[in-house]
Amino acid sequence: MKEKVYKILPGFLQNCLVYAYNRQAYKRRYGGEYQNFRKEKKENRHLSLEELKAYQKNRYAQFIEFVTQNSDYYKKTIGNIEHAELIENISSLPIVNKEVLRNNIDAITVKTSEKLEKSKTGGTTGKSLEVKFFFRDSQERFAFLDDFRSRFGYELGKKTAWFSGKNLLTDSDVKKKRFWKTDFVHHVRYYSTFHIKDDYLKYYVEDLIRFTPEYFVGFPSTILEIAKYGIANGYDFPENAVKAVFPTAETITDETRYYIEKFFKTKLYNQYASSEGAPFIIECEKGNLHLELQTGVFEVLDENNQPAQSGRLVVTSFTTAATPLVRYDIGDSITLEDADKKCSCGNNNPLVKEILGRIDDFIYSVENGKINLGNVSNTLKDTKGIIRFQAVQNKLDELDLYVVTDKEIYSKQIEKIFIENWRDRVGNVMKIHLKYVDEIPVEGSGKYRIVKNNIKDLL
Repeated sequence: MKEKVYKILPGFLQNCLVYAYNRQAYKRRYGGEYQNFRKEKKENRHLSLEELKAYQKNRYAQFIEFVTQNSDYYKKTIGNIEHAELIENISSLPIVNKEVLRNNIDAITVKTSEKLEKSKTGGTTGKSLEVKFFFRDSQERFAFLDDFRSRFGYELGKKTAWFSGKNLLTDSDVKKKRFWKTDFVHHVRYYSTFHIKDDYLKYYVEDLIRFTPEYFVGFPSTILEIAKYGIANGYDFPENAVKAVFPTAETITDETRYYIEKFFKTKLYNQYASSEGAPFIIECEKGNLHLELQTGVFEVLDENNQPAQSGRLVVTSFTTAATPLVRYDIGDSITLEDADKKCSCGNNNPLVKEILGRIDDFIYSVENGKINLGNVSNTLKDTKGIIRFQAVQNKLDELDLYVVTDKEIYSKQIEKIFIENWRDRVGNVMKIHLKYVDEIPVEGSGKYRIVKNNIKDLL
């Protein structure tokens, strides 16, 4: 109902609703313990490695004690492990992967009378998931993220171009070639990530030049397409306008960094976390990636679950008390830097050589252009009972969706929502073939791909 009312309002009132939504969200985000967390994060920026490890050890003990007392799942699986709260014994705890988390989500989530914040995520593996957060944990996560961005001058109220999975446009907007909505009070302009095609990119570039944001936040694949278009068509972005680009949700490639920094004449500063609440990895002004030990425990493991220099990432996150992540196999891989290498930025956390992540892919729509992996994964929003799906594109105007469902939960109404989510992204011309299957096989490498685009050579 709210969406139907929004779509019939004039543009000015739609912008007012965007502001009103933000005002409520910011009230929750910046209330409670937020300011205390911001103060703590700032004070802890230059702790020594020994002090950081001591902080981490203490937070880990508190976290494990809490989850074994309040989570039925962890009470059963680690409650009887001797000295489970000692960080040096972490390898004795079981590893939890995404499938285990999804299948046991109710038992894992703690029992509490407090109101919890929900976070729905499709994830780049195609598995539907809803986790919950205590508001204080969300506030701590935002405090850390804001502390990271503030090192480059960012605070709420600075002029920002935002590229996320919000679908805020109407048919009228598209006809008018207006691919954005603006929160004028907070100085944030939200650009659609659903209309990235050559016919429209000039309007993005020209409006960004007019708007001249100080900061970019959001899907790097979308910002990349805009930058490449701007360079190819001879646009000259204003010098010294953009102070930093903060990507979200996707792996940063050398190509992504090169074109974004070249066109917008600025620096991109990467950060890694997840919708489920993974601890943070952040990039400093020297261009080095740091594991942030204040936010959790990072384990890099080989195929035999033994510590490795390069391997899959298993995390324990201190800000996930409501749906605890304890030794969570997040599905990404990283390579650590040599232990004796130090950074001159003043951050003494251990260094990461590379975040390998997954190879980002996309679906191509003749109407709307490239649909990036972040937007593909968000087609699971507001659905239940979809265990896994894979989008396969073999033709420009056709899309095959292979879907594994929980038949006791899935329904025709959920199918309708799922298809509508896809229509929001690919438009109405593309044929969508929904195919229900019992299993979606992994690749030869052992990895599962949510997107298989077999027409990239045609684009």
